[in-house]
Amino acid sequence: MAQRPKRTFRQRRADSSDSDAAEEPSAEPGAPGEQAAPGPAEEGSPPGGGRAEAAERPLCVRGPRGRGRGRGRVWASSRRATGVAHLADSGSDVPESKTADLSTDEENGTHHSSESKDGQSSSPDSSSSLEEEFSSVATRNEETSEESQEDKNQDIWEQQQMRKAIKITEGRDMDLSHGSESQTVKFDTSISFPPVNLEIIKKQLNTRLTLLQDTHRVHLREYEKYVEDVKSSKSTIQNLENSSNQALNFKFYKSMKIYVENLIDCLNEKIISIQEIESSMHALLLKQAMSFLKRRQDELKHESTYLQQLSRKAETSTNGSLAIDEKTQWILEEIESRRTQRRQARELSGNCDHQEGTSSDDELSSSDMTDFQKSQGDILQDHKKIFEDVHDDFCNIQNILLKFQQWREKFPGSYYEAFISLCIPKLLNPLIRFQLIDWNPLKFGSVGLKQMPWFTSIEEFMNSSVEDSKKEDSSDKKILSVVINKTVIPRLTDFVEFIWDPLSTSQTTSLIMHCRMILEHSTCENEVSKGKQDLLKSIVSRIKKAIEDDVFIPLYPKSAVENKTSPHSKFQERQFWSGLKLFGNILLWNGLLQDDILRELGLEKLLNRYLIIALLNATLGPDIVKKCNQIAAYLPEKWFENSAMRTSIPQLENFIQFLLQSAHKLSRSDFRDEVKEIILILVKIRALNQAEFFIEEYHLDHLKSVLKEV
Repeated sequence: MAQRPKRTFRQRRADSSDSDAAEEPSAEPGAPGEQAAPGPAEEGSPPGGGRAEAAERPLCVRGPRGRGRGRGRVWASSRRATGVAHLADSGSDVPESKTADLSTDEENGTHHSSESKDGQSSSPDSSSSLEEEFSSVATRNEETSEESQEDKNQDIWEQQQMRKAIKITEGRDMDLSHGSESQTVKFDTSISFPPVNLEIIKKQLNTRLTLLQDTHRVHLREYEKYVEDVKSSKSTIQNLENSSNQALNFKFYKSMKIYVENLIDCLNEKIISIQEIESSMHALLLKQAMSFLKRRQDELKHESTYLQQLSRKAETSTNGSLAIDEKTQWILEEIESRRTQRRQARELSGNCDHQEGTSSDDELSSSDMTDFQKSQGDILQDHKKIFEDVHDDFCNIQNILLKFQQWREKFPGSYYEAFISLCIPKLLNPLIRFQLIDWNPLKFGSVGLKQMPWFTSIEEFMNSSVEDSKKEDSSDKKILSVVINKTVIPRLTDFVEFIWDPLSTSQTTSLIMHCRMILEHSTCENEVSKGKQDLLKSIVSRIKKAIEDDVFIPLYPKSAVENKTSPHSKFQERQFWSGLKLFGNILLWNGLLQDDILRELGLEKLLNRYLIIALLNATLGPDIVKKCNQIAAYLPEKWFENSAMRTSIPQLENFIQFLLQSAHKLSRSDFRDEVKEIILILVKIRALNQAEFFIEEYHLDHLKSVLKEV
């Protein structure tokens, strides 16, 4: 802040105004930034002073104009006009220190400015008036008395002005002192600071650097997050821009919704007809199976009764004929007629190694066959009419799956969120059942599931999934397993429980083939495992029922069976080979049923309970060895794969004892080949210890090579 220049005041003597005027100095005319100006005349002039005395008023010397306006004034006191003349004459000889700057209030600034301007404009006139005053000094002396009063008034006015200036200066000095005191407080040197060394500074800088680095890392993570968000947003925008129009999407979903609703309505309406046709076909097959079973049991009953009567007659009397009722006679003739037809058919085909009793005896009469074919044709005709009024898009499985495939390709997100893979098996269930109406898994040469249209369509649908092809446990990959579990296995279980004849080798072989394929495609699903267990339980149950109901091997006196052409011997032989056929059919389930279950059914319930007893009561000879060879041929080879086995499985102990007993008896006779066959059977079923003991006992050295080969 610019300081105001010091103000100096010149003392005046009241006793000699002329001398004072002569001694009064003036400002140097050549001082830089200063010019002479008349003092204030109108503002504070004492009474009695007029405008004619303007030349006698004191002169004011001001500093630079820029610093004088509004900030203060420079006052020069002069009582007489002669002082002004002396000021003009003396010029620059007057010292500058005799001048004084006085500052007044801001309210008088403009007035001083106007006065200074008047003084500047009147400076040439004042020089001429000074010359006139010097020439008329004598005249003015006369007016001294009048001027003395004016001088008093002027002195009073000047004192008032000086007191005002002193008060203003003191106030400003007080403000400056207070400001300096407030500034010195801020820089109080008495305050002590803790000592500072380089380690403290280094530690603080490291701390500050660590904080800045942490902050930088946080900002960097935020930046990376924002960059990822920007990329994700751009990707979303790009996807939205590249995606099809929302109107088209809505149109697709709406059309798909309408299609599914129409499909469900169609299937709900047709499922009643499908169930009726399915029930009719099942009833027809069941009726045929029950007729075969009943005929076989009736024929077995009548033939057994006839032979019993024949045996009693032989025991009582040899003369006379046996009275037989007409029904029994008709049944026996019918049985013999079918056997003759089968025998002739085998001879024509060249199959001469067939054993009586191994035939299924499931031939129908011409009338029964005609009725069956007519009923089956009517059912199949009604079966074709179910969907004849339905468009292919609602009854063709391939077309239906194509609709869902389009959905999966266009909008995979909504497709998988809707769990379509769980809905497809339910939608396809009626259509698959419709295709399975004419399917008979017990019929030899029936179409396999893999060759069916619905199976191939589902496989193509699963394989066409690009996303699911990378996932082994994807939802669409399970569609086929669920379909098999929900649709195929229940139907197959019905065939096993009600229609399958375990005595029929052709039915058993065909059923096993379908079961292997079905269970192969249903091993990865928990629900399918439950269906698999239900199917296997029904198989075991049906085999047990067949053993209990269909196996019957009568025991006759040796006198009745010694003659191989006798009715008793033939009947016993047929029943033995029928039981042995069932034994072989049971062991065909090896790999599907557990080994423990197979051994229980085949060995314990059938071999040991029926077949061994029949062998023990038969006449020893080559036929016995042939039957034993056939029993060993039916046994699964995997039961004897362990090379460390020296004894066979426990369930074959009775069979081994019978073989050894037969070998002992045959070794005493001239049946060397039959003995060798028995030793080979023992080796095959891993009864090596028994075979070795028998060879050593009878000194059959030529058979030791058989043991060495094993």
